[in-house]
Amino acid sequence: MRQERIPAWLTPRLVAALGLFALLLWQRVPAQAESLTFHEAVSAAWAIDPGRSALLVNRSSADARADAAKSWFPGGPTVNGQYFDDHALGSNEGYTTYQGGVSVPLWLPGQGSATVRVAQAEAVTVQERLNVEHMAVAVRILDATAAELVAERREAIARSLLGAMQRIESGVRGAVHAGEAAVTDRDAAAADLANARTEVENAREQRITATSLLAELLGRPGLPDIMLYDDRFLGRTRIGTPQLVEDNDPRVRAAHRAVMAAEEGLKLARASFMPNPEVGIGAIHEKQYGSPWDNRVGVNVTIPLPSEARNVPIMADARNKVAAADSEERQARRMVRLELAQVRARVDAAAQALGNARLAAGALNRRANEMERSWRLQETPLVEALRARQSAYAALLTFNQAEVAWHTAIVRAMIATGFVP
Repeated sequence: MRQERIPAWLTPRLVAALGLFALLLWQRVPAQAESLTFHEAVSAAWAIDPGRSALLVNRSSADARADAAKSWFPGGPTVNGQYFDDHALGSNEGYTTYQGGVSVPLWLPGQGSATVRVAQAEAVTVQERLNVEHMAVAVRILDATAAELVAERREAIARSLLGAMQRIESGVRGAVHAGEAAVTDRDAAAADLANARTEVENAREQRITATSLLAELLGRPGLPDIMLYDDRFLGRTRIGTPQLVEDNDPRVRAAHRAVMAAEEGLKLARASFMPNPEVGIGAIHEKQYGSPWDNRVGVNVTIPLPSEARNVPIMADARNKVAAADSEERQARRMVRLELAQVRARVDAAAQALGNARLAAGALNRRANEMERSWRLQETPLVEALRARQSAYAALLTFNQAEVAWHTAIVRAMIATGFVP
């Protein structure tokens, strides 16, 4: 196949363009958003988290129930009044009776203290759920940060590629116009230029989406700096002691507190073996035919008797709650153990992937340089040199993704072991 000669005036420009392109591919892409620490980002997101607001209301309600359960009586007083006469339907002899009273329910033995313990256990459970939500917020911030970092780097590298392709396409088009280069070279350069423009637009869309998501979580623009966390920070985690990490995981603690609350609820159900009795006082004011008004005062006691129709469903419901809470705790422990294994595997795999991506990017960049020199010596078609540059571009994208993934895996390991940086 006959190779087209490259004119002397075009060679320096192409060499400069391709060299600048190779340099831009290897530069670190700085973050464009306002930088803040990961701890600051989590704090900002936590302050406006909707789940936190709901859980705070739940905790306040549980505390209020605990205080209310310390009352002397399990319910409010009951006031009753009655009036009887014989004027309308009776004998119309002048019999009139006014009767009224007030009574209050009484705690059953152990019922009051059991009610307090149930409310207190629910309040502690809500507090652990707050810790779970805080952990979830940290993970969401981490994922959104990683997505924005990858998107920003992709866009910056794509713009570098676009600039290089524009210069190459312009030079080749001029050479073709002068009759010093083949039309196929112009078509190849134009196709790669169009692909570069498409890549820029796709990268821009990805960056805008990622930035919007992170800003929505933070409540303001910003980009947490997670790239400073490397393998030195792994020593601060307890990833080597999985049982300790499991026992202290907020999800396990919340599930265990839910079991304790359900057990307290079972004790309360046992203490509530019958409806609450009531005690009160009553008064009667009446007049009989031919007699003066008569006033009487007395005490009334109401004691509902136990019934299986009432007690069996209450006990069954309490036992079901204990069984469900125990099952959820077991599932939470399994999930945490599986997640720890995945986190450890991800850290190791990310480190290996980063090393491999670095080697691949270096090798493909050197290959692209060699293909460029070969093309200048008319030993390789332009299309092969362009393909080599595209391969170097793809390798650099993979390297950047692997680098972000490695730092993300380290921060994720820190969060999983209870340490939010």
